[in-house]
Amino acid sequence: MSTPSSSTPSSAGFSDTQVQLSSTLRALAARLPESLTVRELMQACGEQGLLLFCCILTFPFLLPVSIPGVSTVFGALIVLIGVGVTFNRMPWLPRKLLEKPLTRASLGPALDKGADVFSKYVDRLSKPRLLALTHGSSTNRFNGFMLFAAGLLLMAPFGFVPFSNTLPALAALFFAIGILQRDGYFILMGHGMTLGTVVYFTALIYGAIQGGRGLASLIGG
Repeated sequence: MSTPSSSTPSSAGFSDTQVQLSSTLRALAARLPESLTVRELMQACGEQGLLLFCCILTFPFLLPVSIPGVSTVFGALIVLIGVGVTFNRMPWLPRKLLEKPLTRASLGPALDKGADVFSKYVDRLSKPRLLALTHGSSTNRFNGFMLFAAGLLLMAPFGFVPFSNTLPALAALFFAIGILQRDGYFILMGHGMTLGTVVYFTALIYGAIQGGRGLASLIGG
């Protein structure tokens, strides 16, 4: 994505990564206070900015046990970041979301796990390629819209169902990495995971409707 001019302070200012993502995550995990807000976490992300912050937002949903009660909040933040990427502007973030409290005990393991995954796979495998999927204003807007869509899917009220948070979180993670690293392969994986999420949610809704009809027929005799 093109770097905005310094004369437009409202621009998001996304820049190419100069430091390995795993190194940034480990440094962030090491200096986490006992408690912090979403605003403080976002400020701590450093030069890799909103897209790295978006990656961090997905980590709790990739663990066997997610942090309770944050899928709506984190999903909403990913939605707003997707809007920012789409319009190449720093998104407006509600004070209520920015002041959401987080603890080192809950966030630290997610950051450490994310750093391990990034070190083994992302830093080693990701690089600028399939640039047709990552360059150009129209392409950036479309990728931002898909990140927006992944955030919406993460907010869907299926948190009690296995993989209902994991699938859209992976989609958002792949899109964020693809945009940040200019890697078209990750963009393609993001599209695939988004499609898989839509199919999975459609099956859940269809199953619930059929189950409701079956229960109604039993009750109705």
